[in-house]
Amino acid sequence: MSVRLLHYSDIENACDDPVRMGRLAGTIQSIRGEDAVVAGTGDNTAPGVLAHYCEGRQVIPFFRAVSTDIGTVGNHDFDFGTAPILDVVSESPQKWIVANVFEGEREGGRGVPFAGLDGTTVLHRDDQRVGFVGVIDPATPRIAPTGASELTVTSPVESVQTAVSELGHSVDQFVVLAHLRSDLETDVAAVDGVDAVLGGHVHKERHEVVDGTLVVRPGANGQVVWEVELFNGNRSPIATRHSTAEGPIDESVADTTREQLDDVGLLETVATVDDPIHRDLDRRTCGESRVGNLVADAYRWAADTDVSFVHNGGLRTGRPLSGEVTAGEVASVNPFGGRVDVLHVSGEQLRTLLQAAFRPHREDGRLWHGDISGMTVEYDTEAGRLLGVAVNGQPIEASREYRLATNSYVAYSDDWPIPHEATVDSFGLPFKAVADYAREEGLTVRVDGRLQEC
Repeated sequence: MSVRLLHYSDIENACDDPVRMGRLAGTIQSIRGEDAVVAGTGDNTAPGVLAHYCEGRQVIPFFRAVSTDIGTVGNHDFDFGTAPILDVVSESPQKWIVANVFEGEREGGRGVPFAGLDGTTVLHRDDQRVGFVGVIDPATPRIAPTGASELTVTSPVESVQTAVSELGHSVDQFVVLAHLRSDLETDVAAVDGVDAVLGGHVHKERHEVVDGTLVVRPGANGQVVWEVELFNGNRSPIATRHSTAEGPIDESVADTTREQLDDVGLLETVATVDDPIHRDLDRRTCGESRVGNLVADAYRWAADTDVSFVHNGGLRTGRPLSGEVTAGEVASVNPFGGRVDVLHVSGEQLRTLLQAAFRPHREDGRLWHGDISGMTVEYDTEAGRLLGVAVNGQPIEASREYRLATNSYVAYSDDWPIPHEATVDSFGLPFKAVADYAREEGLTVRVDGRLQEC
């Protein structure tokens, strides 16, 4: 006997693409059966452009169409505060679980479980009992844009250990729903008694065995569904990868997504692109990219500044921008809230920011974490050292003041060396700035040598 788990995660801006949403739903439905458990592992309500208009509720028709059985939350599910995600929880069909998130304070304790959600549950399929626990990244209160700062997120490893000790003797299989960075994902997989970890959060696929435990992660934006088969007995779980690009389309889900986009004006054609602008992770994080230049140029145009800087962790993958491009498609490149902020910074502060943009990433080896406009930057990539910076063709002056356009995350996050008191003005939502720029200036964007590596 066996139980199959159909696993999706980090849908994010797939909700801005009717075809992708239709194929994701169609793929799950095509392999579903009475023995299957459909599971999601966070960041399925946000980020995305449509998400801003619906505060995450745009994904509820998808949840209902595939009859999701169980899920946990991710950091971006708190993008609009705690009230909207509670609405999604109450209106969606699945059982929501999370074991390491607490709210409020009480004397001598860490508060009460978030929204009163259970940390664990047991589902029955074909006379098998499968135990589940949900855990999310302890950094969530810091990295969620809003709504999570008052939450307490405890150790996911300890939560999994406790869940296994409480449920392990009464279930045939034990599964972790994990919205964690890779090292913590590996740590929970190593907990004795865990049979499989369904991962999320990191936008890189994973399929491996850790200390005898199967670990899978589908990556982002609804492009992959993992089918995990759990066997009763000593046989190890197995996983099959399903690409949604090859799956059937659920036309009802696609039509609903299309209607949602149309209702808020996101199906308007804003530009035509002859040479497709690719958005994949490798292109935009290993040096200068057309999509990065597009967003940086849009920020500088919107705020009319000397220069701009965009944290490219806020850019998202998706189908290339090609042919007739809609407002929703171009906005989905940078689908976050916050504001385009203008800061007055010295040349020395600007150099410090640019130096900080060159750093290896623990998860996927990315090196370049910023996109720029109005500047030319030269790096020694082997030494990891900034060699030179020019602003509008002139060498940067350490004591001169420059007007810098950036997003709120860079302006206020402790992750970037920016003086927090330096914000001068704000110029609207970043994703709207990118769409307005495309509408007014077109999408003739190229790699022009603004980032030079030697």
